[in-house]
Amino acid sequence: MPVFILVSGPFTDGRIWNEVIGRLRESGAEAHPVTPSREPEADLETHVQDVVRLIDSLAPLTAPESPESPESPESPEAPESPESPEPSGELVLVGHGYAIHPVLGAADRRPERVARIVHLDAGMPQDGEAALALVPDPSVHELLRAEGGPRPVPPPGPAQWQRWGSTDGLSARQLELLSRQAAPQPPRTLTQPLRLTGAAGAVPISGILCTAGGTTLELVEALVRTGPPQFRKLADPRVGFFELATGHWPMLSRPDELAGLLLRAAAGEGRRLTAPEGESSFARPFLFDTPERPRVRNGRVDLHFPEPGPEAGPEAHGPWPAVLFVHGGPVPPDADPAPRDSPSYLGYARCTAELGAVGAVVAHRLHGLADYARAADDVAEALDLLRADPRVDARRIALWIFSGAGLLAADWITDPPPWLRCLALTYPVLAPLPGWGAAGPRFDPAGVLRAGGGTPPPLVLTRAGLETPQIAATVEEFMTAAEETGTPVQVIDVPHGRHGFETHEPTDESREAVSRALRTVLTRLRQPR
Repeated sequence: MPVFILVSGPFTDGRIWNEVIGRLRESGAEAHPVTPSREPEADLETHVQDVVRLIDSLAPLTAPESPESPESPESPEAPESPESPEPSGELVLVGHGYAIHPVLGAADRRPERVARIVHLDAGMPQDGEAALALVPDPSVHELLRAEGGPRPVPPPGPAQWQRWGSTDGLSARQLELLSRQAAPQPPRTLTQPLRLTGAAGAVPISGILCTAGGTTLELVEALVRTGPPQFRKLADPRVGFFELATGHWPMLSRPDELAGLLLRAAAGEGRRLTAPEGESSFARPFLFDTPERPRVRNGRVDLHFPEPGPEAGPEAHGPWPAVLFVHGGPVPPDADPAPRDSPSYLGYARCTAELGAVGAVVAHRLHGLADYARAADDVAEALDLLRADPRVDARRIALWIFSGAGLLAADWITDPPPWLRCLALTYPVLAPLPGWGAAGPRFDPAGVLRAGGGTPPPLVLTRAGLETPQIAATVEEFMTAAEETGTPVQVIDVPHGRHGFETHEPTDESREAVSRALRTVLTRLRQPR
C-alpha cells in the first residue's frame, strides 16, 4: 500500500489533514502529515528540510499510530539520505497549494525514495521561482515589499480565506476553525526561490484540480494545445489528472472524495492528456506566408518596416503609423522560441509592414501572475521608444494585445492619449481569472470600463468561438460593461476558432478574421482624429 506524506498550504498545520488521514489509514495506506516550521526566520529551504526529514525518518515496516510533526533542523543543509530500508509502500508526496514548493524541493533531494508527486490544487513552479508568484492575495505582495523588510504574513480571518483560493464547500464553522488554528507564514518561505536540479524529473506526477477555483481539465488541455511550450510536458504519459468539484481546501470540504482520489493517483490512474503532433503552437507556421521585412531590434522592441517600391510616392517612405503587438502570457523567460521570434507574432508584424505601417513586437516580462505591473511598464516604455523613432508617425499608434496579456489593456481604456488611435484585443483575458488575484486590482479591463471616467479608444475585439469557458466569461463580462457604458466595440468573430487559432489548424475562416482585423486596425490608424 502507498505511504502518503501530506503537506498543506500556508498558515495551516498537519491537523488540517485529520479526516483524510483517517480515510487513508482505513484503506490500509500509511499517511503522515507535515507541520512546516513556523519560526519567523524559516525560509523555503527550511520547509524543504522538514519534508526531507520526514522522508528519512519513516519506519521501514509500519507507520507510527500518531506521527509527530518534524521540527526544523538547525543546519540549512538537508541531511544526507540514510542507509535505512525503504518504507513498507511506495512513497507519495502530496503538495497542497504553496506546499508544492517544499514537496518538489524534497523530491529533488530524495528522488530515489519518491514514487509519485501529487499537485493538489497547486501550480507548476520551476527552478528559481518563488512561491510568491503564485500567491493570489495582492495585499501579501504589498506586505512583503514594504519598507523595513518583509514581515510574517498574518493568517486570514474567516472572511479572508477566499483571497487564497475558492472557499466553496466550506462552512462558516470550518472557516472559523481554519483561522483559529492558523499561524503567521514566515515571509522568506514565500520569497526564497525554489532550487531544483532536475533529479526528480522522471518521478510520475498527478494533478488534482479543484474546479470551483476555475481550473479545469478543459483549461489545462487548452494550455497544452495552444499555450507556452512548458505546458506540453503535461501530456507526458506519466502525468495523470483528476477533477474535484470543490474549492481550494478539499481536505475539509470533501475529505472522502479526496482520499479516494489520492489512492487512485497512487495507483497510477488519472486522465492522460495528449499534445498536438509536431511543434508547439509557439513554433507552428502563421496562417499567412509572410516574406521577411527589414527588422530592427531596439532593446525589448522589434520593429518591422515597410519596403516601398521604387515608384512609390513620398508618403510611402514614412514616417509611418505603427502597431505595437503585445504577446500573451504569462510566458517563462526561457521560452523557445521567444514570443517575438515566434511565427505568429512575426507574421502579424510582417503583415502590418506589408500593409504600409510599422509592425512592432515588445518582449515584455510577464513571466508570472505577479508580473503585470512590470509588464505594463515594459509596454509603456516600448510605446515611448516606438513613438521616438523618426520613421514612425508618433501621432498614429495602435496597441494590439493578445491572450493573458489582455489584462494590460486596463491602463489604456480610460483617458487614452490622443495618439492612441486603436486598441485591438485578440482572444483576450479581460478580467482576472479565478485565482489570479496576484495580478492586482489595477489590471481588470472589464472593471475599469464599467467604472467609466473617460472615453476609450476605438476597440477592436477578435473572439474565438471555441474559447475556454473561463476566458470566454471574462470577454462576456467586458462586453456587458461596454453595453452598460455605451462603449462601441467592433467585434470580429471566429466561430470555429480556438484560443491561438492563427497557428492551430488555420482555416479560411480564421484567415479572413485575421485579415479583417488587420484592415480594421490600419483603417483606424489612417483616419483623422
